[in-house]
Amino acid sequence: MARLTLLVNGKSHAVDVAPETPLLWVLRDTLGLTGTKFGCGIAQCGACTVLLDGDAVRSCQTSAKEAAGRRITTIEGLSEGGDHPLQKAWRAEEVPQCGYCQSGQIMSAASLLAKKPHPTDADIDEAMSGILCRCGTYNRIRRAIKAASEGRS
Repeated sequence: MARLTLLVNGKSHAVDVAPETPLLWVLRDTLGLTGTKFGCGIAQCGACTVLLDGDAVRSCQTSAKEAAGRRITTIEGLSEGGDHPLQKAWRAEEVPQCGYCQSGQIMSAASLLAKKPHPTDADIDEAMSGILCRCGTYNRIRRAIKAASEGRS
């Protein structure tokens, strides 16, 4: 066990965990932030995606030690009232179905829009590739990202 300091959603948290513990489990089990989902555990589905210094990363394969001292943003930290432009656009486009991938999808889209405020379809496809949606709402996801980028959410 080690005492690590994690900066999660703008708040500092001292946690006593094994340094190799996946960030996903520290977020969910230690800090109680359950918006980040467990999907596959091998970084293939993207359900566990969070932002680490603004970059989308798979928290199931990012260790607590790697994340220590860096800015971590989870779905809970994207906005206080669910009013981030992406969250509004997600609802307007009726993207959510089962919910399995939603936080990972939104966090990946947030990283994309922070880097490319007006992404092309190709930009969206590249940024969102590898995040699996069991319900197949990929067209709605693209529309929601476009809407958010154009201020239509």
